[in-house]
Amino acid sequence: MATKSVNIHSRESRVKHRSASRASTTGVGVWGRHLLLLAGSLLMIFPFLWTILSSLKDISQIFVIPPQWIPNPVVWSNYPASLQAMPFVQAYGNSFYITALVVLSTLFTASMAAYAFAKIRFPGRDVLFILFLSTMMIPKQVTMIPLYLVMNKVGWLDTHWSLIVPGALFNAFAVFLLRQFVMGIPRDLEEAAVVDGAGHVRIYWSVILPLIRPALAAVGIFTFLGAWNSFLDPLIYLNTPEKFTVPLLLNSFKGLYTADWALMMAGTTISVIPVLVVYIFAQKQIIEGITMTGIKG
Repeated sequence: MATKSVNIHSRESRVKHRSASRASTTGVGVWGRHLLLLAGSLLMIFPFLWTILSSLKDISQIFVIPPQWIPNPVVWSNYPASLQAMPFVQAYGNSFYITALVVLSTLFTASMAAYAFAKIRFPGRDVLFILFLSTMMIPKQVTMIPLYLVMNKVGWLDTHWSLIVPGALFNAFAVFLLRQFVMGIPRDLEEAAVVDGAGHVRIYWSVILPLIRPALAAVGIFTFLGAWNSFLDPLIYLNTPEKFTVPLLLNSFKGLYTADWALMMAGTTISVIPVLVVYIFAQKQIIEGITMTGIKG
């Protein structure tokens, strides 16, 4: 009996020791991951912090060596000066209404295409979807010249339609994301709607759309960020300063030989505010939409 109790006590001691060492190893691993994530976060946020700090300096402080991190003195006048130097209010209005139209149009067209590819059986559906999805693999540089020629033929050069229509009609990623979500909706709901006499339009509007709100929110946010930050397309299609968007207007601070970096940094900081607001208040929708899409698809 004494031997058995000694063996039991020894086994319990070994189990406790292994549990303690495992907990210690797990704790070290968790701290290591947190430190790694913190270092990556600081690396990612550094350019943004540098932009904000540079927006509060004069031009002599920006390029001083060694770098002067804290502005001294703080030049708050860079912000009103940047707004007065360029037609920022008009550019903001252009960016807002272009982005709003692109987002709304994309949600409408992509959700309809997603419903068709996921729920409607027609000849060549899967092949057509693969071909449509393969457009994501084509570099944008390949399609720039053909799209420019198309815009020229229809008379949309130097108009905002050249930025709205292509962005609203050709978003393969949005269609893919929404299709994966729609495929996870039980077919029983559609069959019940059909029994009640609903057609495809009624099913799409009354059954599908209410159930894919998280995915629609994620797609809308991604589309907003892409349209608001777009620089290359406005640079190619727009020539009139009154029609410039915010990213394109910021480029106007660069001259042929010089650039007013202080005012550019102030304008850049102002232009980032809508993006930050959308991201801060919509983090939950982004994560929920992508997570639920992955699970349901």
